[in-house]
Amino acid sequence: MIEKPKLSIGLIGSGFMGKAHVFGFATAQKVFDLPMQIDLHTVADINDEAAARAAHEFGFRYATSDWRSMLANPEIDVIDITAPNALHKEMALEAIAAGKHVYCEKPLAPMAADAAEMAEAAEAAGVKTQLGFNYICNPMLKLAREMIVGGELGEIRSYRGVHAEDYMVDADGPYTFRHDPAGGGALADLGSHALATAEFLLGPIAKVMGDRVTAISERPDGKGGRRAIEVDDIGRAFLRFESGVSGSIEGNWIATGRKMQHDFEVYGSRGALVFSGERLNELHFYSTEDAPGRHGFRRIEAAPDHAPYGNFCVAPGHQIGFNDLKAIEVAGYMLAIAGHGPEPFSFREGLRIQHLVESIQKSSVSENWVVV
Repeated sequence: MIEKPKLSIGLIGSGFMGKAHVFGFATAQKVFDLPMQIDLHTVADINDEAAARAAHEFGFRYATSDWRSMLANPEIDVIDITAPNALHKEMALEAIAAGKHVYCEKPLAPMAADAAEMAEAAEAAGVKTQLGFNYICNPMLKLAREMIVGGELGEIRSYRGVHAEDYMVDADGPYTFRHDPAGGGALADLGSHALATAEFLLGPIAKVMGDRVTAISERPDGKGGRRAIEVDDIGRAFLRFESGVSGSIEGNWIATGRKMQHDFEVYGSRGALVFSGERLNELHFYSTEDAPGRHGFRRIEAAPDHAPYGNFCVAPGHQIGFNDLKAIEVAGYMLAIAGHGPEPFSFREGLRIQHLVESIQKSSVSENWVVV
């Protein structure tokens, strides 16, 4: 058996997304024939105790409270950033300067100007980058795009997308980094996913008309007082795609009862597609060519025919989940590092999403259409 070269990972942050990334690395190594062996080298966290606990739980060989020490370590090839949004720029730029590949959870940076600096630095250094937009790694979204491009829906006429959850629904929930006026808000946090999916399916968005709503005006500051909220709880936008298609998206983090509503609807002259992230192994298709009396949306279930579902399960309808999508994202990134294809979602593409978000924010203030 030929021994594969080792690719060593340095992870910054061990919270929800840090754990999701670890699951992605572990699963990708098992279900895909990657050209390298993934080595969980070092995890960095807020203090030595947290880092040691994460190393034990996740299977890293080393732990540290000093993330910069990983940049100086020649054994580490990839720096994986799952720290709070405001820290992404500093960490990524220093990792790039050290010649490391960088995997970063979204958003790339709170502001487009910062994201541009990061994308340009990575391209100048020749390192491979990846941003965490794993929802578009779903085989059902790939199938939807193939059906759209293949003309099965006919002329596309309209689009609706939404990403809604309810983790900010409690008005007494504390002020968090997501409420930071620089880059915060539901549009940036969740609407960015809806925008990425819209462009994945239908191509570039040309102009936007935005509206943002702050429904909860203040929150506990963690110090016994209250702090005013300046960012949106709901962000919406009308869209005009370069193709001429019109549509809309919504990002909403106070959608009571919604846990993972990453949904879209595409309407064409010959058919339509409907998808819900709360049933992410299903795509619903309506065809105008069905016989009279037989019209209606039919369910297409995820199966081995929808690559790479078959890498996870040989049986149709048995389903893959959120962390499996992370594994697909990781596998694509590992192949890109090995020179076997482009990055699935590079820093340059992350910059594009930030431009869209800021264009919608600008439009919501001016109450006019904004060209992206």
